[in-house]
Amino acid sequence: MTAVVLDINLSLDGGIAAEGGRPGRPLGDGGDRLRAWATGPDADRAPRPAGTAGALVCGRRTYDTSPEWGAGGPHPPTPVFVVTHAPPADPVLDGVYTFITGGIEPAFAQARAAAGRRDVRIMGGAAIGRQFLAAGLVDELVVHLVPVLLGAGRRMFDDTDAGPVDLELVEVVDTPVATHLRYRLP
Repeated sequence: MTAVVLDINLSLDGGIAAEGGRPGRPLGDGGDRLRAWATGPDADRAPRPAGTAGALVCGRRTYDTSPEWGAGGPHPPTPVFVVTHAPPADPVLDGVYTFITGGIEPAFAQARAAAGRRDVRIMGGAAIGRQFLAAGLVDELVVHLVPVLLGAGRRMFDDTDAGPVDLELVEVVDTPVATHLRYRLP
């Protein structure tokens, strides 16, 4: 069955990016450590690996700061639905991107239709993840907890409008470079 999964890399102090994020360096100065686990030998051990996603949803900031993705997106050929106030003036042509200006609900509907029987993966920035949580659209939360303290930068769960959210721990996979936690939301 299709699940809507909020999938995030997180430092021990709650960061999803260090200070200094910019195009080509979306995780800021020193923040690349947060995703290093994904290219290591234990990447396939993480819950809900990239191959389970039939569609991805991200925010405009994630799209703008990740030019290395190119036309194929982060996990070619998976379609990427970018929630934005306005499409970019020069979008990647012939790519997997669809720009959604109506908010998370139409992005969610289009991603779910595109995913078929596979998962819809919410990825990228904290704002988009918090919006999906607050709207009650997330079935599972997968946290890749990386043993690093960023000290400053963007935080995932600051100022969330979701209120208290109960989580049921479903799976824990511990590796030397990250502890992967999968939670089900009621």
